Amino acid sequence: MTINRVFFASRELAESLTGNPYMAVISITDPGTPEANLDPLFRHVLRLSFYDAVPADEYLPAPIPGMFDYLLARQISHFVGELHGAPFEISMLVHCEYGVSRSAAVALFVEALSAAPLTAREFTCDANRWVIDQLSLLHPELQIEIPPPQAAHDRRLAERPT
Repeated sequence: MTINRVFFASRELAESLTGNPYMAVISITDPGTPEANLDPLFRHVLRLSFYDAVPADEYLPAPIPGMFDYLLARQISHFVGELHGAPFEISMLVHCEYGVSRSAAVALFVEALSAAPLTAREFTCDANRWVIDQLSLLHPELQIEIPPPQAAHDRRLAERPT
């Protein structure tokens, strides 16, 4: 079957969730911090550690320790590809420390690669552009669009269905 839905969240929220064997997790933490304390019922977990940072310019020596790079992008691509080809439906949760930029960037990539709907997509306006750019190098055919900041504001003002 396939990845059927994508979510992104903060570390705090991810650690509070009851595990589900049909939900995979990409767990992103800062270098030097402990791994997220996830419920062991999450069977498919990819743990990564990199800073929420963007290089100051293209002239910095590479790789910069703790920065998102091509090798991390390949790990994500491989993990998502394997799960997308699994013989069962699975959802994907991506978390980082605050659930704002790194997790949003990776969630946008998972959405584009798997064609699974991304819940609360309009709140991805602060996605880390560097992370998206590195993931896009692996899959130049993908269109990864970051919504404008106004999208989150518009959703908050929209009338909710009853």
